[in-house]
Amino acid sequence: MIVIKAIIFDMDGLMIDSERVTYEGYQKIMGERGYVIDLSFYTTLLGRPITSIYQTFYDAYGNDFPIDEIINEVHLYMQNQFDTFGVPLKKGLIDLLKYLHQNKYKTMIATSSNRERVNRMLGTDGANILHYFNDSICGDEVKEGKPNPEVFLKACKKLAISPDEAYVLEDSEMGILAAYNAAIKCICVPDLKQPETIYAEKTYKIVTSLLDVITIIEG
Repeated sequence: MIVIKAIIFDMDGLMIDSERVTYEGYQKIMGERGYVIDLSFYTTLLGRPITSIYQTFYDAYGNDFPIDEIINEVHLYMQNQFDTFGVPLKKGLIDLLKYLHQNKYKTMIATSSNRERVNRMLGTDGANILHYFNDSICGDEVKEGKPNPEVFLKACKKLAISPDEAYVLEDSEMGILAAYNAAIKCICVPDLKQPETIYAEKTYKIVTSLLDVITIIEG
């Protein structure tokens, strides 16, 4: 019988309620420049590596789209929101992290975001939850982003476990696919978008909040 020893967490949209703020930022910044972005387009970006995000924007808005400037301004908008209102955590996150710590599970962050952003968002100047995790793998520390399984396989290696000894917690379709490609059971906690059937079929469970993960672990 395989025993689950570790839980691997995505960050944006899974632990942090950041996707709504990010979308609001794109609406504001792009609107000021005469561009229109809708939610259906924005959700196609979720969980993708930065190079794929760039290409998606170029395909939609043209190769002269000022993507670097807009992303930088969106990040400034988000940081201002978080500095003003705090980093918004998803329902059940702290309860889940405390449960995992008390029950001796290994924990890992595996995110497409870069190391600097992870430390800023989750460290003492942000949500102050890094101490709950054994380690982390960030987007600037892998060659291939999600849906490539590299980030999750490296997470398992760092934790000294096999893929079948972990659950991955994800909100995005690209994250689901990355976990599936790594042969790790994925528990999906949807954020702005429910996964399409082709991705939903690749999950182990789909739940409504992080609190439900405790129920699954306890069997």
